[in-house]
Amino acid sequence: MFLSKLKNKKEVISWSLYDFANQPFTTIIVTFVYGAFFTEYIANDKQTGTLLWSSAIAITAVVVSVLSPILGALADKGGYRKLFLMFFTWVCAIFSILLYFPVAGDVYFALSLFVVANVAFEMGSVFCNSYLPDISKEDNIGKISGFGWGLGFVGGLSALFLSLHLFPTLDSEGIRRINILVGVWFLIFSIPTFLFVKDRKSEKLQKRHIINSFKSLKNTFNEVVKYKTILNFLVARLFFNDGLVTIFSLGGIYAMGTLNFSFDEVLILGIVLNVAAGIGSFVFGYLEDEIGVKNVINISLLVLIFSTLLAYFAPETSNPKQMFWVAGVFIGLMVGPNQSCSRSLMAQLIPSKKQNEFFGFFALTGKATSFLGPLLFGIIAKFYSQQLALWVVILFFIIGLFLFNRINFKQE
Repeated sequence: MFLSKLKNKKEVISWSLYDFANQPFTTIIVTFVYGAFFTEYIANDKQTGTLLWSSAIAITAVVVSVLSPILGALADKGGYRKLFLMFFTWVCAIFSILLYFPVAGDVYFALSLFVVANVAFEMGSVFCNSYLPDISKEDNIGKISGFGWGLGFVGGLSALFLSLHLFPTLDSEGIRRINILVGVWFLIFSIPTFLFVKDRKSEKLQKRHIINSFKSLKNTFNEVVKYKTILNFLVARLFFNDGLVTIFSLGGIYAMGTLNFSFDEVLILGIVLNVAAGIGSFVFGYLEDEIGVKNVINISLLVLIFSTLLAYFAPETSNPKQMFWVAGVFIGLMVGPNQSCSRSLMAQLIPSKKQNEFFGFFALTGKATSFLGPLLFGIIAKFYSQQLALWVVILFFIIGLFLFNRINFKQE
């Protein structure tokens, strides 16, 4: 295994464990369990619940798109990357635990806790991603990035199995207790990242750091425009990442609301998809360095378009749940490679000593319009159907694929 050849093996494994630590949040709370629980149990009805949940995702996107470049610039100037990473990790974990308390009818209480936790989750990911260029080289960045994503899906899978073991009866009390598991899991398994991933020595926070962060933000906007390849890639990713955000936030809701999945079936679906995602991340992490990051991203987008079409037509078939299972497995296989390759491609393209700021913009383009997909899905589902709303995802993938293949990666 490539890890045995690394001189900084402990640091790479510790960095990858952050994905292992935070994946249960997005797997259990965002994608499969709590989102569906909110629409089915906490909200007054499914249609309104879908719109409200998608609106919460949209709010998260707007907040992260504003915060990520500013805090990224501040981390570059003041050396606060590790501090920010720890802060947002703890906030996400604590507010995940607090999600135990909302019950039926506590709509805005639940949404407020979720938005804070989700914003903290996304911001923690920004600072974790920015370490990738520091711990990798050009010839192994794909393997390390893929290993991190793969280990993340192992974390999500392990947490799902543990949830089934600890809470075999998925009633409202059991589902609410799963949120406590997610928060505690994040707190425990993020510790190695804080201890063993190296960082620059921090300076004392001064007013000039904050002033310079805003200046740096403006300069970064100007610099990104100069790097045409980076700019075009971020625009393309803006679309296909929006499709992924919509699947993540509303996949479990679609399964329950349109295909009549039970909570048990949704949890099992989550396990199967995490197995597929882990396999996809590990396999394509190696293939990325062999066939190239562009080819892997293209493959992932084509398969995502095909599998989302299967999910759309599933309700019209004689075995709708079976068809959706097939679609889900294909989506799971491609989610990890798509995100991992996007992260490693960005790390290859950014100029030296600008990791935090440019990864801040990486998150910015991932969130700048990512409120559109979930919000459009929620509105269409409210007034028409969840099935018709799935075309939002399909179109975002198609646009992203088209724009990505118009990029000339050799021009810079």
